[in-house]
Amino acid sequence: MEEYIVNKKVVEQRDAIYSQFPKTLLPKIQQYLISNNINKLYCHQAEMFDKVCNGENIVITTSTASGKTLSFLLPVLQEILKNPSTRALFIYPTKALASDQFRAMMPILDFFGKNKISAGIYDGDTPVNERSRIRNSANIILTNPEMVNSAFLPNHSNYGFDFIFSNLKFVVIDELHTYKGAFGSHLANVFKRLNRICKYYNTSPKFLCSSATIANPIELAENICSKKFTLVNKDGSPAPKKNYYIIQPPVLKGTQYRVSVSSVSAELIPELILKKKSLIAFCKSRKAVEVVLKESRDKLKYDGLSNQDFSNLVSGYRGGYTPLERKEIERKMVSGEIKALVSTNALELGIDIGKIDTTILTGFPNTRASFWQQSGRAGRNGKTSDTFLILDYLPFDQYIAIDPDWLYENGSENAIVDKNNLFIQLAHIRAASAELALSLDDISIFPDLGEIIPVLLKAYELKSFNGKFIWNGKEFPAGDYSLRNMDMDRYKLVNIDNGKLISEMDEMQAFRSIHNGAIYMHDGTSFQVINLDLESRTATAKEIDDNYYTEPFSGKVIEIIKEQNTKQVGRTSCYFGDVNVTNTVGGFKKLQFHNHQNLGFEHLDSTLSKTFETEGIWIEVPPNVCNLFLKLCPDNSYKRDGCYRSDYFEGLGFSLVSSAMMTTMTTREDVDYERILDISEDSKIGICIYDLFVGGLGYAEKSFEMIDLIVKNAIKRVDGCKCKNGCPACVGDFKIDKKVILWALKSIYNEVKIPSNLSIIMEAPVKIKEKLYKLEYLEEHWDEFTKFIITKGEYLANFCGTIKEVKVQDNKLLLKLDNEFYINWINDKGNKVKLFNMITSYVAIPSNFEINFLLNELEIENDNIEKILKRFSDLGK
Repeated sequence: MEEYIVNKKVVEQRDAIYSQFPKTLLPKIQQYLISNNINKLYCHQAEMFDKVCNGENIVITTSTASGKTLSFLLPVLQEILKNPSTRALFIYPTKALASDQFRAMMPILDFFGKNKISAGIYDGDTPVNERSRIRNSANIILTNPEMVNSAFLPNHSNYGFDFIFSNLKFVVIDELHTYKGAFGSHLANVFKRLNRICKYYNTSPKFLCSSATIANPIELAENICSKKFTLVNKDGSPAPKKNYYIIQPPVLKGTQYRVSVSSVSAELIPELILKKKSLIAFCKSRKAVEVVLKESRDKLKYDGLSNQDFSNLVSGYRGGYTPLERKEIERKMVSGEIKALVSTNALELGIDIGKIDTTILTGFPNTRASFWQQSGRAGRNGKTSDTFLILDYLPFDQYIAIDPDWLYENGSENAIVDKNNLFIQLAHIRAASAELALSLDDISIFPDLGEIIPVLLKAYELKSFNGKFIWNGKEFPAGDYSLRNMDMDRYKLVNIDNGKLISEMDEMQAFRSIHNGAIYMHDGTSFQVINLDLESRTATAKEIDDNYYTEPFSGKVIEIIKEQNTKQVGRTSCYFGDVNVTNTVGGFKKLQFHNHQNLGFEHLDSTLSKTFETEGIWIEVPPNVCNLFLKLCPDNSYKRDGCYRSDYFEGLGFSLVSSAMMTTMTTREDVDYERILDISEDSKIGICIYDLFVGGLGYAEKSFEMIDLIVKNAIKRVDGCKCKNGCPACVGDFKIDKKVILWALKSIYNEVKIPSNLSIIMEAPVKIKEKLYKLEYLEEHWDEFTKFIITKGEYLANFCGTIKEVKVQDNKLLLKLDNEFYINWINDKGNKVKLFNMITSYVAIPSNFEINFLLNELEIENDNIEKILKRFSDLGK
């Protein structure tokens, strides 16, 4: 394995920095600390105690295993011992972490006794009688965001919750950095509601947050908690010597493909186990965990490395295991019965699994914050630790091979939330109105209150009473949405053989992952999707044993709605604003596992489309760059036969979005990119990077702020890539000449000479299939057309079959309906887009084609329902 190490870094031992016990620390607490051989505090623990006692909200960002838990426990214990009615909420992102932290608190609870300090876990698994005990007598309540949202806040005046809120002094938020994106934006609104209820009970709890090292801890804490914060980041804890190794998997002989990261990890694990190392190997997916686990065990048992069977020394650890299974694995790891765990990022959050001296990262975990969290699991025993990062053939990984200092020396990424997202506000304003009547003062909490209340009044969910608005809808609107997602259109994937639910996902993910013919991976098992029913939002699948997976071919159309800001970048312009995105999945390709060879492309019988509004940035491509890009495309066409090709605009967008993700702590589940036409009066072409969440979540806005750094980092990454001509890591495709993309990126700042010996994108000839119908044909043959689309099983085909008369006027198709309600219904944005896409799939239409409706011979204007009202209807389903 040593021959594949491309970089080694040594971080020398760090000595502890101590402080004396604070003078105000109660003698009883000092007695507890001394009894546990703690005669002094680390400087950050003492600093946090003093600042909390001074009334400040704190976010602490010291390293892993630095005693952050004790840092926020000390001021909480101090207050409880002084005032036994004190209540504190400890909020953790997962049940497993809450359980682990509760076990860590047991020595404290035992020392002081239940009559002094009581604690308990309050989550979905807590028995009813235990919940009652916790509500009535627990000083410290360990819970998760979902329980705060759906149990604590809606029931604040019942079941003893009123006593909790009347005496709530502290809210502790562990692993703050995990609350980003939709989850963080929802949590920010949960805390808006919590602060509102606390004010009702005349309390104002202090917020104590701990976070991994990120670029903006104060900004994140203040956005989520709506309070002013003080940062504690001087780390007083000791740290042992740490060795970091970066491994670049070798290229397979005679190919351009590298050995997979899973294979390298499965080679390294047995080697380290036989050297008596204890380790965690992190993988980025459940399937990867199962592959690495099986291959590691096979080598420990059969590979001739020893004459004994050591396969029982390695275990898996991931979602899908029962709580009892996980606890037993944790016990065996602590006791030494197991030497190695192969895990997803479930173990990144600091669950106690004993003393680890080595970590293996099977691929870069997308952010530097996660890298330091995962590598920080090793070395907690005070001895020298080793971290092995195995580079995948992906943009971030290969950039690290080019510039390891980016990983070690630069600060962590920004964690971004958008607490004022319109649709998230709508969900939480509904919930807040059911908790306490809405008043004019709530405008300071929810900026869009004035736009949302009229919609809720119109829907009869609110009613006016004495100058306030009170809830008039169904019970508990807090249960109408998921804190970890924004899209309320949920799709289910069901095993056709036994009817069991395999997975659940939002609509956009469903169109990409569970379309007809898709291979869906779950718990190491491959399922092939048999049918996706759009009406019931259910897909059925059967288990298969094939050595391939599928990737969707999706097309995107970006339409600018409103420009909000602009700035110069070099000799071009960058814009930020609202955009409308239409995602269409038209087919999929089959790719062989490990070598990723393309096994073929298949079209879907019916395209799948979703349209949403979000935020984006778009940067103009300089005219000389556009001219060359268009010349390098054989026929200047971007879309062929429903399949979007890789061209040089695609390569430029790939390099920019990869750099943007490195800057904003995001993945391709958070942001995407596409070229955009006619972005100014000069009909220029631009590259748009946009948020993959309805309404946007702030990623594009942060990218706009840092666009200069994003472009310069893209130049550095493409220029430094070790590939010869271009690869999936730097420009997204082997067919794209990286010299051209590098020239284009540099051309944003200066007019650069065009490189010589350019590669032309070559494609095999394709046959163009004519559409079956022409627009002018439909007026006389509508009945024939509707019978045809009904046989194709198209959504809305049966609806079209009930329409008896249509007219064609120039570029318009006019549909005559007998009921105005149907006109309003079909004018819903989602239905109108689906009707438009269905008709244009089979009918040759002009570029300015429109669909309108007739009622009693009068044309009805085509008006979209307001965005807020549409979102409300989604939430109320």
